[in-house]
Amino acid sequence: MSIALTHPPQSNARRMGRRFLRHRLAVSSLALLIVMALLSLGAPLIEYLLGIDAETTNLFDRFQPPSTAHPLGTDEAGRDVLARLLHGGRVSLAVAMAAALTSAILGTAIGLFAGYYGGWLDRFLMRFTDGVIALPLLPLLIVLAAIDLSKLGLPDSLTQSEDISLYRIVVIISLFGWTTVARLVRAETLSLKNREFVRAAVAQGATAGRIMRTHILPNAISPIIVATTLSVGGIILFESVLSFLGLGIQPPVASWGNMLTNAQDLVWETPLLAIWPGLMIFVTVIAFNFLGDGLQDAMDPRAVD
Repeated sequence: MSIALTHPPQSNARRMGRRFLRHRLAVSSLALLIVMALLSLGAPLIEYLLGIDAETTNLFDRFQPPSTAHPLGTDEAGRDVLARLLHGGRVSLAVAMAAALTSAILGTAIGLFAGYYGGWLDRFLMRFTDGVIALPLLPLLIVLAAIDLSKLGLPDSLTQSEDISLYRIVVIISLFGWTTVARLVRAETLSLKNREFVRAAVAQGATAGRIMRTHILPNAISPIIVATTLSVGGIILFESVLSFLGLGIQPPVASWGNMLTNAQDLVWETPLLAIWPGLMIFVTVIAFNFLGDGLQDAMDPRAVD
């Protein structure tokens, strides 16, 4: 008599993890982003260990080449470029992650309500979404970023804060960055609300909020994660463009975008001042795009193991 050996079915998380690990570019990108995030978060410790400071100016040390004292040299004000890159990474990554998460939350809520309730609410929300998509995004962001907040009745303690430009960029990008997630969640909700387990929950008297929160949202999380990850790269580019134009993160707060702004008039004399922040933006955007591609392949239910 022979005994058939059977292996227990693997969980969805394990299968997705194995698919993701096969995507070498995505794994490498994730490792790179983790390293960049740790270095940025550890900027004060790195400054202490190397004896450098991002805000200390010394006009006698302007445009110094890389050395043991300044690993990446100094800028036009004698500030250490490495320290400013690390602090700029903290700001640029924080803006990108905060705006991406806020956009994902807003888009998820709109997509859930539109897909589940349907009818006039669905038509209104989707036409509103189409209208936002049709707007010329970059010119609109430039106009909104140029608004004088002191004329909007906000308290002076807020408008004069060094971090107000950071908050404003997050809010502006979030207001127009939710459309992709909303359309994806709506499509997933339209498919899920006709499934047997959702109909069973309705028959048992579950409320609409409980059904969306317990049954639909967990099954629609994959496209939300993928879309959010892919949007981070675009948000970093938007923040960099606005900062480059002088409408984004304002000095003395450092970001990769305003570091490029400071270097634009010196690009021929000291090209490294423009190369370093430009390279950081390029690498980060590419890494997030590769990570999004890897997550998309890993979470695709039609993928073959």
